[in-house]
Amino acid sequence: MSEKPWLFRTYAGHSTASASNALYRGNLAKGQTGLSVAFDLPTQTGYDSDDPRSRGEVGKVGVPVAHLGDMRALFQDIPLDQMNTSMTINATAPWLLALYIAVAEEQGADIAALQGTVQNDIIKEYLSRGTYILPPQPSLRLITDVAAYTGKHLPKWNPMNVCSYHLQEAGATPEQELAFALATACAVLDDLKVKVLAADFPAMAGRMSFFVNAGIRFVTELCKMRAFTALWDELLETRYGITDPKFRRFRYGVQVNSLGLTEQQPENNVYRILIEMLAVTLSKNARARAVQLPAWNEALGLPRPFDQQWSLRMQQILAYETDLLEYDDLFDGNPAIDRKVAELKSQALEELAQIDAMGGAVAAIAYMKGRLVEANAERLARIETGATTVVGVNKFTTTEPSPLATGEGAIMQADPQAEADQCERLARWRKQRDAHRVAEALAALRQAAQSGENIMPASILCAKAGVTTGEWAGAMRALYGEYRAPTGVSQNPSNRTEGLEPVRDAVAAVATKLGHPLRLLLGKPGLDGHSNGAEQIATRARDCGIEITYDGIRLTPQEIVTAATEKQPDVIGLSILSGSHIPLIRETLDLMQKAGLTQPLVVGGIIPDDDAKTLKAMGVAQVYTPKDFQLNRIMLDLVALADPAPVAAQKAPWSVRHSAMASP
Repeated sequence: MSEKPWLFRTYAGHSTASASNALYRGNLAKGQTGLSVAFDLPTQTGYDSDDPRSRGEVGKVGVPVAHLGDMRALFQDIPLDQMNTSMTINATAPWLLALYIAVAEEQGADIAALQGTVQNDIIKEYLSRGTYILPPQPSLRLITDVAAYTGKHLPKWNPMNVCSYHLQEAGATPEQELAFALATACAVLDDLKVKVLAADFPAMAGRMSFFVNAGIRFVTELCKMRAFTALWDELLETRYGITDPKFRRFRYGVQVNSLGLTEQQPENNVYRILIEMLAVTLSKNARARAVQLPAWNEALGLPRPFDQQWSLRMQQILAYETDLLEYDDLFDGNPAIDRKVAELKSQALEELAQIDAMGGAVAAIAYMKGRLVEANAERLARIETGATTVVGVNKFTTTEPSPLATGEGAIMQADPQAEADQCERLARWRKQRDAHRVAEALAALRQAAQSGENIMPASILCAKAGVTTGEWAGAMRALYGEYRAPTGVSQNPSNRTEGLEPVRDAVAAVATKLGHPLRLLLGKPGLDGHSNGAEQIATRARDCGIEITYDGIRLTPQEIVTAATEKQPDVIGLSILSGSHIPLIRETLDLMQKAGLTQPLVVGGIIPDDDAKTLKAMGVAQVYTPKDFQLNRIMLDLVALADPAPVAAQKAPWSVRHSAMASP
C-alpha cells in the first residue's frame, strides 16, 4: 500500500496581503497541501512599510505584514486550523507567530491544534541570509522563548526550522552544511534545556525541524540526507540523553537549489529542479516531510502563477503517477551509498568538533562565515575554469532562442502602486486603533523583555492591541541594540593565484598611473541581505591587488556616499537583489552628485534587461546580472573604469547565477 506523500508547498508572497491571499487560494485549489509564506524585507527586518529604510522594498520579495489587519487579510477564507503553514521568518519570528495566533483565535480555531513552522534560525541569518536585527544572545533568547511557548500551547507547531538551505546557497560544502546546521541546533537546545522542565525537554527537542537544500549532485545530496538523519539521531541520544526514538526523528522540509539556476538557457532549470527533488524523495528513510520547488525562471525575475504551477505539478506527478511511494527504502544496504554516508558523517563530525572547541555556534560565527566565503570562492573558481560543468553556461552554449523566456509577461512584475497603497493602509490603521491600548501593550512588552519573562504572551497582547511590526521590533532594538555580523571577507589575500597574473599586472599598471592603490568601494544599499556576490567580488578584487572597502549589508545610500567621500575610491560597486535597484540607485546617484563625487558606479543584481537600460540611462557605468560569472573579466572592467586614460570596459559575456554582484 502506498504511503502518504509529503506536503506540497510553494514559497510565495508579493505586493500586498490581499494579492498574496489570492495567490495562496489559487495554489491550494491546484492541489498544494501546505502554505509557505514569503515576507518582504521590511517585515523580515522589523521595519514598518512607511519607514524611510523600507522605501523601494515593500512587497518586492514577499508580502508586507505590518499589523494584525495585514495578517487577517493574508489568511482571509483560509481556515488556519486546517492548514500546515510554514513562515520563513527569523528576526521577527515571535512577532509574526503572535499575529498568526491572534488571527487563528479570531477565526475560532483551537490554538493547540495549529500546525506549521516558523523558521526562527537567526544564526543562519548571521552567516548567509542577513535579515538579523539583534545580537546573538538576545536573539537566542527569543528563539527559545518561542520554543518554550509553543511546547506548552501549540504542541503540533515546529518552533524552529534549523535552516541549512541558505548555507548551501552561500557556498557550503555538504559536510559544512551538516556541521553548521547541527551546531546551530545544539546552541538552541542548550539554551532551551535550562528554560523547561527536564521531563518536557525530549518532546520539545522532538519538535525541532530542519529546512535543507538539495543541489544537482543528487547522489551526494541523497547521502547527505541519510547522514543528517543518522547524525541527528546519534546527537540527541548521546549529547542530550533522549532515549525515545520518536523524539529523535530527523524531520525536514526542503527547497531544492536556487544557486544553480541559470539565466542562460533557463529552460534547462526545469530538469535541474526535477533531478534535485529526487535527492530528497527517493530514499524513504530520509525523505522530506515537505517539499517546495523554485520556479525555472527565478534567475530572470519574479515567477508567474503558471511557473509556480509547473513546479507544483512536478511534485504531484512524482508522488501520484509513479510507484515511488509503494516501496521500502531503495538504498538500504547499498555499499556505495553506505561508504559516502560514512564519509560525510566523519567529515561533518570533525567540523562540528572544531566548532565545539571554539565554544559552539554563537562563538564560531566569524569562523563559519569565513569558511563559507572561501568555499563559495572555490566553487566559483571551478566554474570559471571549466572544472565544474554548467550546461549552457561554460559548456554547450550554442542555443536556440527560448520562446519561454522572451516577450511581454515572461516574468511577473510587482504592482508599482503596491507600496503606496500599503503605506496608506498602515496610516489608516494607526489612526483607527486605540492609542492608549497600544501604549499599554508596548509597556508590557518592554517589561517582559527586561524581566526575562517569555516574550510570546506580551507579543500576542501587542498583536491584538494593534501594535505594528516596526513598533514591536523598535522595542527590541531599544533594549538590546542592533548587530553587525562579520562579512567573512579577510583583508589577507588567499593562496588562489592561478589565472590572476594578467589582472594583477593591469591593476598594478593603473595604480601607477593613479599614484595610489586602485580602490574599490562595495556596498549593499537597502534591506537586501544576500551578500554572496558582493563578498565574491570583494574577495577576488583583494586577490588581484585592489584595495577594497566593504562594510557589509543593509547600508543606506547616504552611508555609502559618506563612505565614498571619506575613502575616495576609484570605482563604486553596488549589489541589490531585492528588485529595488532603480529607486536605490537613483537616490545614490543624486547623493553622489550633491557630494561632488564623479567616480564610475557599477551595479549587480537580478536586473531585467529593460531595467538595465534604465540604470545606464541614469548614469550607471556597468550592469552585471547572474549571467556574468567570469570574475576576472569583471575585474578587468573595473580596472578599465578606474584608468585615468580609460579604454571602454568590455562587459563579461558569460555567467551563472549568484556570481558577480548578483547573489542568491
